Amino acid sequence: MKDRRLGMCSGVGMVVANMIGAGVFISTGYMAQDLNPKQILAAWLIGTLFALAGAKAYSGIAQLVPQSGGEYRFLSTLVHPALGYLAGWASLLLGFSAPIALDAVAAGAFARTLHPGVNPVVFAALMIAVLTAVHAVGLRFSLASQNALVALKLILVVGFIVAGLIGGSNSWPAWTPTTPSEGFPLSPFMRNLFYVAFAFSGWNAAVYAASEFKDPKRDVPRALVLGCVIVGVLYLFVNWVFVANLTPEQIAGGFNYNMKNAVLKDEPSLITLGHLIMKHILGEEGAACMSVLAIIAFVSAVSAMTFLGPRVYAAMARDGFLPAALRGKAGKPPVGAVVLQGVIALFLVFVYRLQEVLNNVGAILTLFSALTVFSIFWVAFRRKEYPRPSASVIAAACCYLALAGVMLYFGFTESWTLCLWVGACILASLGGYFLTSKNKGSENKNHLGGL
Repeated sequence: MKDRRLGMCSGVGMVVANMIGAGVFISTGYMAQDLNPKQILAAWLIGTLFALAGAKAYSGIAQLVPQSGGEYRFLSTLVHPALGYLAGWASLLLGFSAPIALDAVAAGAFARTLHPGVNPVVFAALMIAVLTAVHAVGLRFSLASQNALVALKLILVVGFIVAGLIGGSNSWPAWTPTTPSEGFPLSPFMRNLFYVAFAFSGWNAAVYAASEFKDPKRDVPRALVLGCVIVGVLYLFVNWVFVANLTPEQIAGGFNYNMKNAVLKDEPSLITLGHLIMKHILGEEGAACMSVLAIIAFVSAVSAMTFLGPRVYAAMARDGFLPAALRGKAGKPPVGAVVLQGVIALFLVFVYRLQEVLNNVGAILTLFSALTVFSIFWVAFRRKEYPRPSASVIAAACCYLALAGVMLYFGFTESWTLCLWVGACILASLGGYFLTSKNKGSENKNHLGGL
């Protein structure tokens, strides 16, 4: 217990820091190609309710399994280790590493608006390397730096909202999307919800380090819900500033949002929506402030994910599914896992496509969070040794699964590449599980004993 230093405030900070990243600053520009202002704001409201339902459902699971590891630990303990292994690999390759890469390049893009000589890719690589080193130094230092970044991020995001509300337009926007639809555009609306889902990813952040909380059964559930409420309100205000101040010329293509085949290193002009909005409202000084805000927000998000992600891989290593070098030592960061995640993120900086991150990663995270939420019903009907989840947790789980199911239906039916990618990921991960499970120790047998 003496090694547990995190409290509810730190947990809220984790959630806020992980959620507020590149997604909220990028997504509205994409969404404006298909949706009108009312539909965009409705999508963000649904995203807020979706994240809150997921947070409430996860709070019930966290009370059953108050241990670090997130979806990997929950699914391994409550359902089956193979499913947890699959979720763990999804976290390693997509859940943390890909958003780290995108947020780092986004920070570089905003840094270039301050100084044209900045190379966003070099900036991103240096940022990932530095933060990887910071979080490999030790928990006490990385936790203090993370709390400071979260506090500063909140101050600056609120400042952006206030500047937009006071200095910008507050009348209902009159622009129309680039590709307007007759009637309600159901299919584009559901597809764009994946952008929102990506922007809200991180609402489950505290569960990845649950073992490091002083009282995980109390603090983790509270941190999940309170963090979601804070970020949901901020997101709605941020997006009102965006849609109220977008111009028809910008919607028509001023952001070059149709460069779908460019990799991250070629897309910095797609990322600086907030800079352009502030330039329109407050001039060059306001745009510069927005860029500073964005850089700090992205540094905070990358720092939070660099802190949390390796806890999943360390848990997998302790269970025998990854090399022992990734385990780490009690009371200290899992240095090997931190470095591994940093290396993967650096690789993705040079090869990943921006829209692919927003859409496909949003879909993958929705899929595995839905599987995790489903474990509530598995416990209720198959694992009688656990207490039955409360009615409010079950209701939240039903809402989350219903919306996730609709989103995934539209995502898979409209994108055969997404189906192929998910299928390949599942087959490769399950193949790895069955190969490594032969060498797994007695802890795996204990997990299987309850089935």
